[in-house]
Amino acid sequence: MKSNRLGHSDLVVPEICLGTMTFGEQNNQNEAFEQLAYAIDQNIHFWDTAEMYPVPPKPETQGSTESIIGNWIAQNGQRDKLIIATKIAGPQQGGSQIRDGHTKFIEAEISSAIDSSLKRLQTDYIDLYQLHWPQRPVNFFGTLGYSNQLAARTQDITPLAETLEALSKEVKKGRIRHIGLSNETPWGTLKFLHLAEQLGLEKIVSVQNPYSLLNRTYEIGMSEIAQHEGVGLLAYSPLAFGYLTGKYRHGARPEKGRITLFSRFSRYSNPQSDWATEQYAQLAEKHGLSLTQLALAFIKQQFFVSSTIIGATTLEQLKENIQAFDTQLSEEILLEIDAIHQQQPNPAP
Repeated sequence: MKSNRLGHSDLVVPEICLGTMTFGEQNNQNEAFEQLAYAIDQNIHFWDTAEMYPVPPKPETQGSTESIIGNWIAQNGQRDKLIIATKIAGPQQGGSQIRDGHTKFIEAEISSAIDSSLKRLQTDYIDLYQLHWPQRPVNFFGTLGYSNQLAARTQDITPLAETLEALSKEVKKGRIRHIGLSNETPWGTLKFLHLAEQLGLEKIVSVQNPYSLLNRTYEIGMSEIAQHEGVGLLAYSPLAFGYLTGKYRHGARPEKGRITLFSRFSRYSNPQSDWATEQYAQLAEKHGLSLTQLALAFIKQQFFVSSTIIGATTLEQLKENIQAFDTQLSEEILLEIDAIHQQQPNPAP
């Protein structure tokens, strides 16, 4: 398993990170334990979770994913071998069940969120603590442009300096080791970096944003920040909720597929995405590859990607995803991918 340094930090992470947002919803604890054990066997000791998980968020399941991971750690130990990443939910998106709706990025609520995550994870420190999405209104979760409507919205927004200071205090306490962002924009990322330098606070080491053949918006602005500022990308949704495995081609809806079970996830189900997915599928077949191999190998070969977050609802899917990282795409294939991208860029932001 290849490893990469996470941004400018001293943290070395495997090129694959295990995503766990199905634990507690589509996967019960026994199934989750099977995945965690297999991941460890493959030297995938970097696991990502969130206080909001599992997805879709529900009051009755909120926090279950962290609890399942904590139960595995309590049963199997090996905490010193693991790199655990989790996330604090911001306002509006996660539901009022999270800390009774107290989800601002202020010191008291950050401290409370870490208290609960540490308890559920049954550990006394978190390796990477991330802001799940910006508190301010910006273009994330499927919104491509920063519109007049977004710019005009006003709300009680916590100053970024106040948030960064609160996170820095937690690092000094030893309860978190590194800090990162998620679903963040170029402006937000640079602002956090500037504040860290200006105020002598902790510098972010990573950004967890979507990145796939259907959404390459990270390449616009963010990739240059990654290169020059030492901020690594943790690429999430690399298979576009399963669309880039090919299982939803031609309108198919497999019985246990996430899109079949949860129709609310419409980010990747538009005509433009369907067209692009079909082109990538035909390209993969032309070169004797699966669509999964093409999609995951493309991501791992990008210089700004520190680790790719893969999730699965079955052990067989997890094995297939991990094996795809043995694939190396030729320059010819990469040029053909770019030709498709130019015809239909970013159909599912």
